[in-house]
Amino acid sequence: MKRLVPHAFVALALALLATAGHAVEILRWERLPLAVPLVVDQERVIFIDRNVRVGVPASIGTRLRVQSAAGTVYLRASEPIEPTRLQLQDADTGTVILIDIAAEPAQEGRPPLEPVRIIEHGPPGHGDPAADTPGTAATPPQRPTPVPVVLTRHAAQSLYAPLRTIEPVPGITRVNLRRDLPLHSLLPTLPVRAEGLAAWRLDDLWVSAVRLRNTAAHGLDLDPRALQGSFMTATFQHATLGPAGTPEDTTVVYLVTRGHGLAQALLPAIAPVDAALNLPVPGFDDGGRNAK
Repeated sequence: MKRLVPHAFVALALALLATAGHAVEILRWERLPLAVPLVVDQERVIFIDRNVRVGVPASIGTRLRVQSAAGTVYLRASEPIEPTRLQLQDADTGTVILIDIAAEPAQEGRPPLEPVRIIEHGPPGHGDPAADTPGTAATPPQRPTPVPVVLTRHAAQSLYAPLRTIEPVPGITRVNLRRDLPLHSLLPTLPVRAEGLAAWRLDDLWVSAVRLRNTAAHGLDLDPRALQGSFMTATFQHATLGPAGTPEDTTVVYLVTRGHGLAQALLPAIAPVDAALNLPVPGFDDGGRNAK
């Protein structure tokens, strides 16, 4: 029986999933200015994952508050602003990204604007002459974020976020997951019903999303150490389950496996029962006493 769930990966994946329930608009930088509309007196957050300086025209300097910290830019307009272009310059490399802003008055009933994430890499070979040269070997993509975290984040976004906000990840493919896969051995100590939802693959890793529903009249705390199986990481969408019949009685667990899907990571697949081990030993009776 194996229970391989490193706490470091679980903590990191949980931190990334903390924002999975909030939609994030994905914008791809391809040398064309990116439109980032604003609403007066509402702060809009831009995730760019690099330390940047923000160039603001003097004409709007008193109407726009700009803050930049740890790869995140915060914009807040105090008055309406006409269409204006800002520059986001990498403090280390000098690379510039252009965004076009315009601030309008708030409208009653209008939902708050979503945060924005700017992605700079293009599809494989885009803008890289070497990638289009015959006979040139393709270089494996550099992944600054651990693959289990990338997979878990993608799975959570695919299940909970609007389609247009899902961050594209080159190489991720959807794979089959049996909806009738027996999962009674996954959390044998808890009164939950488990059901496979979907699975994705990146490189040699799989992530499987499994719905968990509480069947007890009391709430439950979820702990990755209670999972039975061979998993690299395990991340719960929520840390607790409400009593059966309440809106909080259901959540999803994301299970990452290496080299195979979920079916091969469960009991008894990872520890098959050998019936021969239970056969009577010659010379002994069933009670363990010497036979005549």
